Amino acid sequence: MTDPHNADQDGFPAPMTGREVDPSTMRTFRSFRETQRTQRIARAGLALFFVLLGLYTVRGFLPSLIWGCVFAIASWPLYARARRRWNGRAHRILLPLLFTLTIAFIFIGPLALFGLEAGREAEGVLRFLNEARHSGIPVPDWISNLPYGQGAITAWWNEHLKNPADVSALLGTMNIGQSVKVTQQLGSQVLHRVLLFAFAILTLFFLLKDGDSVIRQSLNVSRRAFGKRGERIALQMIASVHGSVSGLVLVGIGEGMLMAVAYLVAGAPHPFLFGVVTAIAAMIPFCAFIAISAVALMLLIKTGALFGAMAIILLGMAVIFLADHLVRPALIGGSTQLPFLWVLAGILGGAESWSLLGLFMGPAIMAVLHMLWLNWSRARY
Repeated sequence: MTDPHNADQDGFPAPMTGREVDPSTMRTFRSFRETQRTQRIARAGLALFFVLLGLYTVRGFLPSLIWGCVFAIASWPLYARARRRWNGRAHRILLPLLFTLTIAFIFIGPLALFGLEAGREAEGVLRFLNEARHSGIPVPDWISNLPYGQGAITAWWNEHLKNPADVSALLGTMNIGQSVKVTQQLGSQVLHRVLLFAFAILTLFFLLKDGDSVIRQSLNVSRRAFGKRGERIALQMIASVHGSVSGLVLVGIGEGMLMAVAYLVAGAPHPFLFGVVTAIAAMIPFCAFIAISAVALMLLIKTGALFGAMAIILLGMAVIFLADHLVRPALIGGSTQLPFLWVLAGILGGAESWSLLGLFMGPAIMAVLHMLWLNWSRARY
């Protein structure tokens, strides 16, 4: 027998715990419970299927979606502060649009400058190759300023590059058809990257516009699925992204600005352009030295300023050492209490596994792993 006033949460009357229990009622109750369990498993399987199907559908744009989230997380504190000071309803559209355009210009500006300078340099390179084909390449003056190996380098240069016939033979070995094919592939890749960047910027706009709703829904899902620990993991990842933006992007920009001034003082060609290149390279630890060495080598080749090139190398090594060993670990690890080795492993491993996006995903993943490690390794008595 069952008590009509005693029902479970699904509305089905729960059986009494006494001796007078109808076996058919128990069988019906158990069958109902089995049906409910089967339906829950089916719903979970169906939801998982559609999640995987959705991820497969947008797999080509997943990097753009993640980049949009990274931009939104990095700019949200400043955006929220500006929104509090912006009166009226216009901030719902104008303020997100203003922030989105500003972030887009931060990326488009240096790329446009690099493209213009590359176009000018390409014209000069073609002119240089045309002259070399007809008159050869004379021995540059900077070779005579080298402390060692002037005679051997001069002899090799006269043997292989001074004669126009040798230069024409060297240039003739280049496959023009293959070069055209590579150029077409490069143009296709550039167009694809532009489309992905536009989608990331569009994602950023909608995340800023509907940020409060996205945050509220994400917290509800996290609490329902993982409880309070899920919320802690999300906060740890957000703090890691903030630290990565400060430690990688801002420190990289600072290194680029310092080295641009050094390039200008030393008389290096295109100091501001190569300052941008150095800033981009400096976002990856220890990679700024490649750009700095290239600029020093170009300065040595074009002007023969040996002491200027050495000064750029020494200053660059000092800036890289301070940035990568003091400033960057403090900014990235300080926001998440992450040790330097974990920070370095996350940055380098993320860059190798996820390309440029891994610079931000790597530290975020390592921050979560470090938090889980601390929780699991903590002694319990």
